[in-house]
Amino acid sequence: MWSFVLLLVIFPAVSTAHGGGDHHQELITDLNQAREFLASYNESLSVLEYEATLAGWEFSTNISDHNEQKEVEANLVYAAFINEAGQNASRFDDTTFPDDVRRRLSKIRDIGTAALDSAKVEELNELINSMTDNYSTGTVCRPENASVCLQLEPGLTRVMANSRDWNELVWAWEGFRDRVGVPNKPLYARYIELSNEAARLNGYPDTGAYWRSYYEVEDLVGQAYKLYNDILPLYKQLHAYVRGIMHKTHGDKVDIKGRIPSNLLGDMWGRFWGNIYKQVLPYPDTPDIDVTDTMVAKGFTPLRMFQLADDFFASCGLKRVNQKFWNYSMLEKPSDGREVVCHPSAWDMGNEQDVRIKMCTEVNMEYFQIVHHEMGHIQYYLQYADLPTSFRDGANRAFHEAVGEVITLSVATPTHLSHPDVGLLNDTMGEVDSQETDINFLLKTSLNTIGTLPFSLALEQWRWDAFAGTVEQGKWNERWWQLKHDLVGVKAPVDRTEEDFEPGAMFHILVDYSFLRYFIRTIIQFQFHKGLCDAAGHTGPLHRCDIYKSTAAGDKLAHMLKLGSSKPWPDAMEAITGQRSMSADAINDYFAPLMTWLEETNRKNGETIGWDSGGVVYSMSLTLLLACMLVATYAV
Repeated sequence: MWSFVLLLVIFPAVSTAHGGGDHHQELITDLNQAREFLASYNESLSVLEYEATLAGWEFSTNISDHNEQKEVEANLVYAAFINEAGQNASRFDDTTFPDDVRRRLSKIRDIGTAALDSAKVEELNELINSMTDNYSTGTVCRPENASVCLQLEPGLTRVMANSRDWNELVWAWEGFRDRVGVPNKPLYARYIELSNEAARLNGYPDTGAYWRSYYEVEDLVGQAYKLYNDILPLYKQLHAYVRGIMHKTHGDKVDIKGRIPSNLLGDMWGRFWGNIYKQVLPYPDTPDIDVTDTMVAKGFTPLRMFQLADDFFASCGLKRVNQKFWNYSMLEKPSDGREVVCHPSAWDMGNEQDVRIKMCTEVNMEYFQIVHHEMGHIQYYLQYADLPTSFRDGANRAFHEAVGEVITLSVATPTHLSHPDVGLLNDTMGEVDSQETDINFLLKTSLNTIGTLPFSLALEQWRWDAFAGTVEQGKWNERWWQLKHDLVGVKAPVDRTEEDFEPGAMFHILVDYSFLRYFIRTIIQFQFHKGLCDAAGHTGPLHRCDIYKSTAAGDKLAHMLKLGSSKPWPDAMEAITGQRSMSADAINDYFAPLMTWLEETNRKNGETIGWDSGGVVYSMSLTLLLACMLVATYAV
């Protein structure tokens, strides 16, 4: 009854302005009524959003049937509200309204999965929760000792990050997919049906088209593939260098001229290659810029890592987190036996003052960077907290991720790590003008940036195909590996069939989270970095810039963050970079010294650049077909 009252009070003026039996109601042109509606919507949404988000938090930090049901119930109330608010917003003719009012009304009309009837909303939420539950609780047992079983976090993650034993890596890689991906396949098939139905109710042919509309860009697919081809020469050099080293370690299991087995790239999916850094380290005798051992030796804790991240933002004149953050966040995996979703995530609870992070932090350099990334999301929340609820989001879906990542570009530099406030490198390391240090640093950075770009595009292309139905369900896995083969240059370490389902073992696929943002963010974070470094007065190579303690850079960043999504994203891009479009120029400039080194090293070692594309081309839209043909041309 409580939720129904909220729905009634949101729109009193407009509700009384229309006759109940008239299906051709006259649109409302009164700006004052629009403003009254928006004020009521903002107040009511803040309450419901907090309740729904809190229920999601409780489930993610304590997976149980009870908490799952509470989340479903809260989401049903929220969806009903969003649905009715969207219908009410559609009653306005906003042609003559100010831009900000028109933009807010437009966002309210876009109701997402709330367009479904309540039974289907409930079913969709239960599907996502079930798939997430499978992901978080799936265990893989040792073949030699069935009593030793590992979940993804931290057990299987550590195996993938640290083991160099081929058989163990295959065991973890295949076992996780068997325990998680396969059970999720029928659930995901139904998810596709419901998600597409919601997209059509919002006026889009399928969910992929709906997600692409977020970017307010014509020919987004074409732009994405152009960016891919702009970074492809560097990726192919990095791929060849890594493949050559893996061939030396694993022999004929790695084709010296072909694709890299994806179990060798440092995580469960081959998404981020950073964990193989010590295997591919260019200059092992140069002081180590991976500070994991130093962090452990100095007794670092997850709390200390987050405190340093908070200090970073404060040093730039940006906002610190409040005490609620420290009281309510889950910064480590609980030791009380609770099942939790360990995947790192930042949460805006929707009531302006309550922001949190949920992750199972470990003390190593990878997590040191992830901590700063997640705190970047938190800073975004804090900066746009005073905006109307409709505008409390990134300028586009990639901006939030790019803000988190741009901070990691500073904190991973030798300059930053050797700062007395941080104390994780010898205090002269940040000042050493050493090509060897530079190449070690750039290679390490490239593993988690350049290395992940094709992965992100291939994953999203698969979902576009699955949503659009251009690849039938009976060939989902085949299409997955065709994209991996052609765009990424990797392959499965063992034979895969349609009985398997690799996408079902990928977190972002299961939680209804569009992935193109990660591809775009990796490009634009370097544009952001250059803009902030210019503001900080940095001179010299871009990769040596650290904006720590630059209030000028902080002011520029804050100006962009405060905009939220109140303006079209090119306006936000221009505020920080002076540019209004996405470009690979900054990322290629950043890695230019590494590109030169890789070309020379690969030539000296006789490495083959690229891999055989092969694969089967499936029926798809003309735009996507042309894009894939273009990629196949470049990938040979």
